[in-house]
Parts: sequence; structure tokens; C-alpha cells
Amino acid sequence: MSELQDIPDKPLRRGYTTGACATACVKGALLGLVTQEINKEVAVTLPIGETVNFQLKDFFISENQCTCTTIKDAGDDPDVTHLAEITATVVLNNTKEIIFKRGEGVGLVTLPGLEIAVGEPAINPVPRKMMATVCKKILSDYNLETHGVTIIISVKEGERIAKKTLNSRLGILYGISILGTSGIVTPFSAASYIASIKQGIDVAIANKTTTLLINSGARSEKIIRKLFPNTPETACIHYGNWIQETFEKINSIPEITEVNMGIMLGKAAKLAKGDMNTHSGKTTWDKHFISELAKEAGYSNKITESILTLNMAGRLREIFIFAQQEKFYQLLLQKCYSHCKKIAPNISLNLFLINNNGEHIKYTL
Repeated sequence: MSELQDIPDKPLRRGYTTGACATACVKGALLGLVTQEINKEVAVTLPIGETVNFQLKDFFISENQCTCTTIKDAGDDPDVTHLAEITATVVLNNTKEIIFKRGEGVGLVTLPGLEIAVGEPAINPVPRKMMATVCKKILSDYNLETHGVTIIISVKEGERIAKKTLNSRLGILYGISILGTSGIVTPFSAASYIASIKQGIDVAIANKTTTLLINSGARSEKIIRKLFPNTPETACIHYGNWIQETFEKINSIPEITEVNMGIMLGKAAKLAKGDMNTHSGKTTWDKHFISELAKEAGYSNKITESILTLNMAGRLREIFIFAQQEKFYQLLLQKCYSHCKKIAPNISLNLFLINNNGEHIKYTL
């Protein structure tokens, strides 16, 4: 999963979750099965109470089952599932139960720690509830309450799409997850990323992990994992820009005793000041703060004033040699350490500053 892109300076169009799209397909398919008629548009009531129309296509109706598809519209959000083809096949059963099965391109839960049990399709609780509600209403309307419905959800090229997510790290294999708590995709919302952070930590704990390796993303993780080569993948968490939320989650779980954290210079310059959301759309590095930090570390006025001429934090390496003994970096890391420990005071925190060349500096108490 990548960090958020820069937010466009324009009104943003919202979209709909995979869970809302799957529900629309289930409704269209079940109506098609019980009426033997094609419904190219259905209305779905989202969890937020809003009713939305979805366009359906690719119907196949037989006496025993019905299949239809919709195209997911994520609006202006840079969602990897935008324009994905989501399909539902429904079959009546005699159990009076709503049974969910995974089709091609939908993930399979293989590790404990998620809201869905191991062995189940990766269809989250809210979308399951949405689909079950739709089915029960249709069964009631057509006097079919003695039946249940078997639902098979599939996503075209879902396994390929899933490679752009952290699903495999969460133990979700072979495809994407069917997600959504509101039914709405809010463009450039942090909600999905923060949810993946929390899920990742839950999975780590469920798999008996007490030490986490946290990094802003894949690049910094690759560097730090060389220092901790035996760290299981489930123990590696990408905090992206959400350091506050990551440490709040860590603090809520007493089983976590140690955290090894990698951070790159640009984010460290923000965190040192106390900016716990380091996204460029939210915060910029404060060169005056960094200049005062250098002064606190004992550097000359010439050096502290030269910081004020820089246009990006990464260029601090032009002034300060990227080395373990460089006082500036140790003080910078001390400030970062302090802000993180305020949120999670009970953990043992090891902090590593990373540069683009793969080098690192460890904070030494």
C-alpha cells in the first residue's frame, strides 16, 4: 500500500465501496433469480441511510441461479479497486441461512486476528450485513422465507489488484477484500489506511508477536529488515503518515513490548516538532524549528542560518554528515523518540533514521 498522493485542488467526487457494489450485485441477481427478469439498475440503501442507484450488467439467469456484475466507481479517490468488475452469483438453498462463498479474485482469510474467521472469504462484517438484509427482504417479498441464499462474490483480476495492497501481510490470500463501513468512499480519506494499520497490528498479536517493526513504507522497511532479518512479515507495519494512530493502537495492546521504528529524514523533521501526521498535505517541515534544534545541539550561527536556505528537509544531509556520531541527528531522533513515547510509554522503542542510500543512524539514549 502506498502513501496518500497529493490532494488535487478541486472539488472531489466521492465513490462507493466494494461492499456497496457487491450488495447491488446480490440484489440484482436475487431479484433476477426469483422473477426470471433482468434488472439493469437497482437501488441500495447504504449504512449511512442514503439510497444510491447502481448500474448492473452481464446478467446470466437460469432456473437455479443468477449472476450479474457492476463496475466499482471510487470517485476521485486513488483507490486500487477503482473500475474493478465485481460480480455476484446467487443460489437459493434450503438452510434458511445466508451463506457467503468466495469466487475468483476475492481473498481468503488464512490468519487469525481479523474480524472474519480463518477459512472464510474476505468479506467484512458490514458488507455481509448489507447483503443479508437485501436477501431477507427479497425472500420475504416473494414468500420464500423457507429458503436461504448462497452468495458467491468474485472480482475480475482481483488477485492482481490485491498485490497493490497489504492483504497478503494480513493473511488474506488470492484476492481483494470486500470492504466498507459506510458504503461511501471519501476521496483521499485516511480511514482505509488507518484501518489497515490497526488490522495489521491485530494480526501480528493474534500470531503471537510481541515485537513490531514499523516503517513509513516498503522502502524504509527493506532497509530496517536487514537489521532484523528474522522478523516475520506479519510483524511489519507500515504507518504511512499516521504515527499518532499507530502508537495509539500499539499503546492499547499490552502484549506489545518492543517496537523497532524506521523513519526517513523528511518525516523525522516533522515528527521532531510534534507533527504526528506527516502527510505533505497536512504539514510542512519547519526550517526555523530545525535551525533552533541545531543551535540547541551546539552548532555555529553559520550552520544554523544555512538551514534557513534549504527548500526541503532531505537536504539537511548537505549540512550534516549522515553518521551515527553527528549530534544534530541524535538530537533530532531524541525529539522524535519523546513524542512517540508520550503516546506509548510502556514499550521499548528503538528508533532508526534512514536515508535514501540505505544507511541508518540508531538513536542512542
